[in-house]
Amino acid sequence: MTSAGSGIVTVRPAELADAGAIGRVQSESWRSTYPGLVPDHVLLRMTPERQGAMWRRYLGDARRPMGSVFVAEASDGGVVGFGSCGPEQTRRMAAHDGEVYTLYVGDAARGQGVGQRLLHAMFARLSRDGHKAAAIWVLDGNPARFFYEAMGGTLIAQRHSREWGTAIAERAYGWYGLDRFA
Repeated sequence: MTSAGSGIVTVRPAELADAGAIGRVQSESWRSTYPGLVPDHVLLRMTPERQGAMWRRYLGDARRPMGSVFVAEASDGGVVGFGSCGPEQTRRMAAHDGEVYTLYVGDAARGQGVGQRLLHAMFARLSRDGHKAAAIWVLDGNPARFFYEAMGGTLIAQRHSREWGTAIAERAYGWYGLDRFA
């Protein structure tokens, strides 16, 4: 368990009832992390309500479009972070058959081990699902890249795309030997 703020944090599978809290954490994280990295109009549209509705659709869909979703929950019942993972989506990274799709920690809980706990839970899930290695894509200017490096991720790929009407540069970090997390 990890302490965050005034309580203990546990990581568990997300439930449909967590959608609103996940939306809050996601919009808060994007607004504090991505100014200057993504267009302002994207950040302005990203509200807790809008993101919560999106996560309600994802969590309520039996096809599991966001794979396995986890939340980090403080002892007071508040969600302070979340992440999702599943099979690698591009099918171009054969050595990394698993992927962490999302990993966000609320501003007040950063630097307290919440991200590490979520990442380990997702690696364990990927390992149980038969994946040997995992990757995560991060925007080049995102300070989270230092977290992934500190967690043992190695730079394995880079890509450039156009999203939201602007050029986006990303890098992928990879981990091998996910069985050590199972």
